[in-house]
Amino acid sequence: MNGERHLGLFGATTLGVGAIVGGGILALAGIAFATTGPSAIIAFALNGVIACLTIVSFAQLARRFPESGGTYTYAKKVLSIEVAFVVGWVVWFASIVAGVLYAIGFAVFLSEGLHRLLPLLGWPVAWLDRPIIATIIAVGATTSYTILLLRRTAAGGRTVTIGKVVVFVVLLAAGGWVWIGESPAELLGRLSPFVSAGPVGLLQAMGYTFIALQGFDLIAAVSGEVKDPVKTVPRAMYLSLGIALTIYLPLLFLLATVGSPETGITTLATASPERLVADAVERYMGSAGYWLVIGAGVLSMLSALHANLFGASRVAFAMARDRTLPHPIGRMHGSRGTPAVAVVATGAMVVTIVMAVGNVAAAGAASSLIFLISFATVHWAAILARRRSGEWGTPIVPILGATLCLGLALFQAFAVPEAGAVIALWLAIGITLYLTLLAPSARLADASAEARDPDLARLRGRSPLVLVPIANPESAASLVDVAATVRTPGSGRILLLSALQNSDENADVALSNAQAILGESLARSLESSFAPETLFTIASDTWSEIARVARGHRCETVLLGLSKLMKNGIEAKLEGLIAELDADVVIVRAPHRWRMAEAERVLVPLGGRRDHSHLRARLLASLSRSSNRSVTFLMTLPTATEPDTRRRFEHVIRELAREEAASPYEVVFEYTDEPREAIIKRALDSDLVVMGIQRGDRGQPALGKLPLAIAQETDLPLILIARRPNRSPRLLRTGLTDRFSTRGILR
Repeated sequence: MNGERHLGLFGATTLGVGAIVGGGILALAGIAFATTGPSAIIAFALNGVIACLTIVSFAQLARRFPESGGTYTYAKKVLSIEVAFVVGWVVWFASIVAGVLYAIGFAVFLSEGLHRLLPLLGWPVAWLDRPIIATIIAVGATTSYTILLLRRTAAGGRTVTIGKVVVFVVLLAAGGWVWIGESPAELLGRLSPFVSAGPVGLLQAMGYTFIALQGFDLIAAVSGEVKDPVKTVPRAMYLSLGIALTIYLPLLFLLATVGSPETGITTLATASPERLVADAVERYMGSAGYWLVIGAGVLSMLSALHANLFGASRVAFAMARDRTLPHPIGRMHGSRGTPAVAVVATGAMVVTIVMAVGNVAAAGAASSLIFLISFATVHWAAILARRRSGEWGTPIVPILGATLCLGLALFQAFAVPEAGAVIALWLAIGITLYLTLLAPSARLADASAEARDPDLARLRGRSPLVLVPIANPESAASLVDVAATVRTPGSGRILLLSALQNSDENADVALSNAQAILGESLARSLESSFAPETLFTIASDTWSEIARVARGHRCETVLLGLSKLMKNGIEAKLEGLIAELDADVVIVRAPHRWRMAEAERVLVPLGGRRDHSHLRARLLASLSRSSNRSVTFLMTLPTATEPDTRRRFEHVIRELAREEAASPYEVVFEYTDEPREAIIKRALDSDLVVMGIQRGDRGQPALGKLPLAIAQETDLPLILIARRPNRSPRLLRTGLTDRFSTRGILR
């Protein structure tokens, strides 16, 4: 985010405590006791162990990636953009569902309190039993906190969080005082039978109540707004979970002893699980205890609702910034510096589910299941990040944490099949949305990010290879310079190929040229601070040899030099090679010893298609690494284009340019029936032209008349690009062509 880092240790810890403490235990303690008896204490403690192990992995990743987004950001860094979308989509949903639960929980606690209070005042209470009243209360609370988050960047809710912690401290102190005055033997006898439903019941209770400890992950989700996040985020996570467990475990023990009837806590919980805490506290504190629980419930539900809205909106903001959610969700409020659209979108989702779903029990179970799966992903990401950063050894904590999270998640999926159904439905919606609308933009943004970030490809375990066949010593230095720009930073490799023809009559001359090529190439590579690999081969046909080496080394990109177009049949041979290659192709025509740093003004003529967008975005991002360049996107259209069509087309072209650009840029439209002249005129005022060429099948033209004409009629540096055929799914071509070809604009 562009906003200032404003959360210190206290603010970050308050956010976590606000999300964890109160709402979960008040809503789920009764279910836990009804499911497994007094061993609910052990269920919460074991969940605390899993959560603590998870924080270890969160802390490792937060130190490496102090950015907003939490689990989504970690998945994006070490896995792939597709996996990151799935993770972010389910984490966003889980926080939304948690918000729904707490909004409805607030309505339930408020209604329960009003049922006792209003008769004392002589007012009727029958109207409170209407379902619409609970919905109105829940929607009102969600709307209020959404507006609050729109108005200020701070997490807020600190007063509510402190207030509810004070209430819980009072409940603990009162319960401890009663314990001292009672017979320990009698109180401990109420804990029998301790595990009323056996190990299966204990596991069921763990699955139901894991969400009660959710909330520390929200601190990682807002790392971009935390001061000194490398130190503050891990400390705040440990503190928030520690405070929660310090309250939860003693309170559960007191509820099962001094708050339990002689028949045991299981009987009380089975009779009324949703009111268990209030009934149990009333047994040892009287009506004052009841009202304290109601007050704590109201405050807890509100602070947890607020914290989940806050954290979920930041996940949505981070996803929109990477185009894995619609880009407008990533817009900031100009004056307040808040992610306004993300906040509204998250609040709207919570309100919609509150209004549409009366019973969210299955969704609540799904939320626990989703968090367990997402936490397992965090452990996995921590393992991969360690190994790909050169840190070896057995990562015992992440492996153990991932095993426990996945094991409990699998048990939960079988124990509550409705939870699996909810997740399957949400995933189906998300995957459909991604594949039909979001994939092209997301992949462009990811390609651009990988080209700029020296660590991204390495953390993902990628080591892409750029093959540079060099046959002319005069072009060697320029080709190596371009290759140094095109290669993926951090992990990308460059292979310099010198293929000698075994039919050369003068072998000494050929070897001399090869040595000159190698010397010139290595000299430029040393200037660019990278060490290329070299390969000399002998073949009867150099063009076929280039294709063979590219296939054998699984090259991601093949970079070719071009100095004599339309001479000696080079065009036909080059087109044949392009058709053979299963790799991105970059063709460079540049003066002797030309350097990419000299290209300050870059012209990018567009053809109205997304065919080359991925490769073009990667190339433009690579150019932006070395210096600030101005990029001009040029689109030529017929003069007869209708005004309404012009406006629609210009909007889409500007959107495409925004997605591809990684440096300052402008978009220029030329309405002319002579596109070649318009492009050449603009090219003469530029330092470099980047154009896409169509990849024909074998035997079909690939270069195209327009690129050839520009190459022939200008002598400025020219880069022609062609995306690999098998990596361009139809999805990438569902942009401009699909939106305008039916209107007769594109030809």
